Amino acid sequence: VQLQASGGGLVQAGGSLRLSCAASGGTLSLYSVAWFRQAPGKERDFVGVTSWGGGVTSLADSVKGRFTISRDNAKKTADLQMNSLNPEDTAVYYCAATRGRFSSGHKTLNPNAFAYWGQGTLVTVSS
Repeated sequence: VQLQASGGGLVQAGGSLRLSCAASGGTLSLYSVAWFRQAPGKERDFVGVTSWGGGVTSLADSVKGRFTISRDNAKKTADLQMNSLNPEDTAVYYCAATRGRFSSGHKTLNPNAFAYWGQGTLVTVSS
């Protein structure tokens, strides 16, 4: 499966952005899709995941209550709605997919668990 992330941009603190991950070359309903982010000089961090088979979602504590993750298998997209953004959310956001399935409550996931990656989209939050 090939992934393409889009929707990044520059936003003021307190604003919102919606990122979208479009899949091609595969049946999205058979993949779990996660969002990770990587700030300059830092490791790639887990943001959230939507699992295949029931659409269970989990979010990192740092974004819980502000971000939501959703999927539309028919449209082959998985979106990340980001509200109440702050400068600490500035990063390149990546979507990734795996055939693995996840239960709820994951606060973090290892990026190595995901075999398929999009190219990343930059989110910059100004103060």
